Amino acid sequence: LTLARAPATTTQLRVRPPNRMASRRVLVGLLALPAAALNTVSALTFDVAAAKNRPVSKVITLLKDMQKQLEKEAEEDEEIYDKMACWCETNDKEKTKSIADAEARIEDLTTKIEELTAASARLNTEIKNHE
Repeated sequence: LTLARAPATTTQLRVRPPNRMASRRVLVGLLALPAAALNTVSALTFDVAAAKNRPVSKVITLLKDMQKQLEKEAEEDEEIYDKMACWCETNDKEKTKSIADAEARIEDLTTKIEELTAASARLNTEIKNHE
């Protein structure tokens, strides 16, 4: 398709019908390009050793190594966290039970001390009465 300007008196554009012969030549030319490209050797080459020595490649390699190291450390940290969490839960339960047992024993001993103090006072009174 080609666009042509209409006469100067109007500001509209006119669309001319496509030239079929020109269209066919362009199409044949485009179809021949891939075949021609297959017969020629590309001048573009890729040097792997040079690519590894580029600063950007070094940064990318460094970032990948850092990512691997961070993933490894995250796994180790998670294992340690799991062990510590388990220890904390177990230790908390044991300590809570020990504290409750100790408080109950304190109450028992306080009661026993009061009973024995009362018995001691009674016996001291009886001793004084027998003298």
